[in-house]
Amino acid sequence: MGLLQLLKSQFLCHLLIFYVLLASGLIVNLLQICTLPLWRVSKQLARRINIRLSYCISSQLVAVLEWWSGTQCTLYTDPESYPLYGKENAIVVLNHSFEIDFLCGWTFCERFGVLGSSKVLAKKELAYVPVIGWMWYFMEIVFCKRKWEEDRRTVAQSLQNLWDYPEKFWFLLFCEGTRFTPKKHQISMQVAESKGLPKLKHHLLPRTKGFWVTVQNLRGTAVAVYDSTLNFRNNEKPTVLGILNGKKYHADLYVRRIPLEQIPEDEAECAAWLHKLYQEKDSFQEHYTQTGRFPGPITSPPSRPWSLINWLIWSCLLLYPLGLLLAQLISSGSMFTLFGAVALCAAASLGVRWMIGQTETDKGSSYGIKEVPLNNN
Repeated sequence: MGLLQLLKSQFLCHLLIFYVLLASGLIVNLLQICTLPLWRVSKQLARRINIRLSYCISSQLVAVLEWWSGTQCTLYTDPESYPLYGKENAIVVLNHSFEIDFLCGWTFCERFGVLGSSKVLAKKELAYVPVIGWMWYFMEIVFCKRKWEEDRRTVAQSLQNLWDYPEKFWFLLFCEGTRFTPKKHQISMQVAESKGLPKLKHHLLPRTKGFWVTVQNLRGTAVAVYDSTLNFRNNEKPTVLGILNGKKYHADLYVRRIPLEQIPEDEAECAAWLHKLYQEKDSFQEHYTQTGRFPGPITSPPSRPWSLINWLIWSCLLLYPLGLLLAQLISSGSMFTLFGAVALCAAASLGVRWMIGQTETDKGSSYGIKEVPLNNN
């Protein structure tokens, strides 16, 4: 292990990364709160400001993936579709099998210049989480309770609010609803058998109602669905802790652009279309398992420096005063002050370890563990 790699694996480095993210995130959240009066004066200006403020947070996570760990992200896609990426509103359908698949999704948003304005369908509880959740609130992220009768109207209204969004955006959607695990897959395939649907090997059954509502309410503003299938070379099982330790992964993403007009408007026909799409995604994953690559040519966008520049600026602004404070505490010689500093570091350490633990596959939500009633999806 090289000296640099050894340094990256030290927990103190991880603590400083989280300190910069948390401190800068709270500053950005405060600035976002200050934009509230502006929404009444100029909604579009408030949106543009919040896009750039949100980029200050989300791009730090991308910088950790791309520049700290050096993870490589390769894109397989049609050369004719490639020039359209980042220049149109789109719904991005992602598989949900890895701890860092959301980070890889954000990385491609960054490479095509839509990271600050990207959207997701997230559970309602996340809206109350400091930094990321509060940022999402100001970014008009679509929140749901995972209770269809309650979600249908609120999700539709949130999506319609995006019709006049001032900049291009991608709406990232995990149609499986939860991360793939063997237990969830077993239950999902029991549901597939009971419904007479073909079984999937590498995916859970997609939740069709949320997809249909998304497509119906974004027709007229989004022009395409980007069917995206992610995998990692050499059977790598990437983790957030591995990223923080500076471990380099090799992500491959296969993207197909599907014009929105090709997707049926009828709910039942749309559901059948989505099930067929996931059968095709399953075949792509099987192809990758057998050959180590996705079909089609490689057309990878270059990394942009802005996420790294943003991260370095925040680090300089926030680590310098922290260093001065620690130096003053040490020079004071007060046992009470030093004890308080140690206690604060210990609490921060536990908080960081807890946050990392929440990203682990076996710590995922229980959504999908219970068998889905047959009248769902």
